[in-house]
Amino acid sequence: MNTIHYNEEHYARAKKKVERIKGFYRHLVVYLCINMIITSVHAVHALRDGLSFIDAIWNLQTFFNWAPWGIGLLIHGIVVLDAPSLFMGKNWEDRKIKELLEKDRKNSSMNWE
Repeated sequence: MNTIHYNEEHYARAKKKVERIKGFYRHLVVYLCINMIITSVHAVHALRDGLSFIDAIWNLQTFFNWAPWGIGLLIHGIVVLDAPSLFMGKNWEDRKIKELLEKDRKNSSMNWE
C-alpha cells in the first residue's frame, strides 16, 4: 500500500484553503436563503397590493437586495476559488512558451527544407 507523506507546511496551507472554500460555500448558501426569504416577503406584500406575480418578483427593490451582496459574493468567489488560475493555471506560461517554441521550430525547419 502506498502512503503519501505530506510536509506539515503544505498540509496546513491546504487545510487553510479548504477552510476558505468552505467559508465561501457557507456565504453562498446564506446569500441564497436570505435573499429568497426577502424576495418572498416583498412578493407577498406586492401581491397584496394588487400587482401580478411577475411584477411582484421582478421589481427594482428585489434587484437592489440581490445585486450588491451578489457583487461581494462574486468577488469572494474569485478570490477564494482562485478564478484566474482556473483559466490560465500555474503552468500556463510554461505550456504556452513550449507551444510557441515548438511552433517556431516547425516554421523554421520548414524554411530550411
